[in-house]
Parts: sequence; structure tokens; C-alpha cells
Amino acid sequence: MTTMLDAPAAAFHVSTELPPVLAGLLPCVLQRDGDLLAVKDLRTGLWVHANEAMALTLGMPLLDLLGHSDADIFEPGVATVLRAAEHTALAHGEPLTSEHRFEIHGQRREFSVLRWPSPARSDGQRWLCSVWRDLAPERQREAQLRAALEQIEQQQRANELLQRELADQALRDPASGLYRRAHFDDQLRREVDLSTREHREFAIVFLSIDPPTAQARALGAPGRQRVFEAIGRLLRGGTRAMDASCVYDDSRFAVLLSGVGLATAHARMEGLRRKCAAQIVVHEGQDLGFTVSMGVASFPHTAQSQDELVAACEAALGEAVRRGGNHVTLAAIRFDGA
Repeated sequence: MTTMLDAPAAAFHVSTELPPVLAGLLPCVLQRDGDLLAVKDLRTGLWVHANEAMALTLGMPLLDLLGHSDADIFEPGVATVLRAAEHTALAHGEPLTSEHRFEIHGQRREFSVLRWPSPARSDGQRWLCSVWRDLAPERQREAQLRAALEQIEQQQRANELLQRELADQALRDPASGLYRRAHFDDQLRREVDLSTREHREFAIVFLSIDPPTAQARALGAPGRQRVFEAIGRLLRGGTRAMDASCVYDDSRFAVLLSGVGLATAHARMEGLRRKCAAQIVVHEGQDLGFTVSMGVASFPHTAQSQDELVAACEAALGEAVRRGGNHVTLAAIRFDGA
């Protein structure tokens, strides 16, 4: 048995033409890195050398490995795969690395195996040296890195969402939850440009709250805020994602209805007017019933420019107020050469 252990070391010294001190250093290096070492006699296919790490991994006494073949040590399917990898390494003629996955004592293991066939001696003796590296720590590090990267990506997405929410909140009126006038003006400019290029219609609406009753006025600013909140809910629930509902100034709201004609806009706003009139808003035990007046204008039928459109809508709202409120008025349609 001593001869079997010494033979591969001697062969390693001769075949590699390395000083004995370097050949003797190899097991120490492998032991430090935790790699597994096995040397096989290519003529017999028997293991002639292995280190303690290999024996511990396979769960066998070291001496039980020596003098046995892969078929004695591994499951038949595993032995077949290892034998095929050895043939590939022999045909390659140079150190060759391959990866193997199989179970050892019911545990799934993964190894990177570097195989190096020694040159033949004068008597034809050859050995196959294989260094096995357990990939579990590397795979664990990769999994930890992926998890860390996913966590960073999730945090970035959360930060981006928070930034968008904060930016969106800055654009909204806190009482009604509707956008401020700056957003409405921006959307209106875009819609005028889109309508001009694609020859399509859209409408805008100005809405004002009719004068409150004496009882509602007595509740002051808190009561007015409750009414604003109610109108905000009604406008958000009664408009589409492509529309824009905004607080236009201290007394008026504005709605942009994208791709909607004058008749459709009137019908939708008439429905909103009825909902406002029927809305129950309670503050300090009192019902703050309210009504609204609305003016509706469309582009390009009632105006040919943004300024004209706003002026036409304001005029229609003024007419609704003059009629006593709780009314929806349409802007006049142009009948000129345009």
C-alpha cells in the first residue's frame, strides 16, 4: 500500500520536471483552499492517491478509496459520467475543467473538476490527477449577490415611486386632491397641439360653486373645504385617465376632456351637475348641500386658439351663473369662414 501512495508522487515529480519541494507543496495548497485531490492509475482505473478532504466529502475512510475504481465509489450513473469526462480530458491532452452535479449521501453537490493526464513514462505508466473544487460556497455567494442586487433594485424602484408620488403631490391641491392650474395649462397646451396636428376635437369645462346658503356660510372655511373635497371626489371619479381635472383658481375648477366633442362633453357635465346637486356633504351635523355652474367649450368648433378657447369657456360659465346657477351652458359655435 505504501508503494501505491508513493508512486503517484514520484510520477508527478518526474513528469512535471518540478523540484520535489514544489510537488510537495501541492497538497498543502489544496488543503488550504479546501480542494479535493484524487490520482488514478490510467492502466487499471484504480485510485492510488486522495487527500483527506476528498475522503471527508465522500464520507469514506481514506484507505477505502485507494485501490478502488469509480464504479466502486460512486453510483453507476455518476461513475459513467465521470468516466466520459476522463476520456474527454485524455483526448484533449491538456488540463481540462468540467462541472458535475450529483448526490452524495442524499445531498445535492456541485463540483468543478480540473483533470490533468500525466505524460507516459518509459514503461507506459500514466496517471490522471484531478482537483475537485466544491462550488457550493461560490454558488452561495452568487445567490447572495443576486439577492443583494434584487434588494437594491427594489429599493431603487421604491425610491423612484416615492419621488413620483412626492412630485405628484406637489402638483395637487391638498383640499380637493385635484391637480393645480399649472398642470391644467400644460395639458391644455399639449391637447391644442395634438388636436391641431391630428384634426381631432376636445373640450374644456369651467366649474364654479354656486353661492352657499346662509347656513353653509356660517360654517366658514372648514365647511368650504368639505365641499371642495366632495367636488374633488366627483371629478376624479367622473373623468378618465387621459382627462385632467384641476383647481383653476380660488373659486373655479377646470376639466379637460381629451378627444371629446361638445355634445358629449355637455352630456357628461350635465350628469356631473346632477350628482353635485344630490351630493350629501355633512359637517358638524349639518348638510352642506351645494350646486355648481358649468361652462363648456370645444376646440376647434367654438375657438381656434388656446386663448380663444379659454375666453369662450369663461363666457359660457358666466352665462350659466347669470341664469341662476345649477346650470350647464355651451359656448357658441363659430360660423365664420373657418
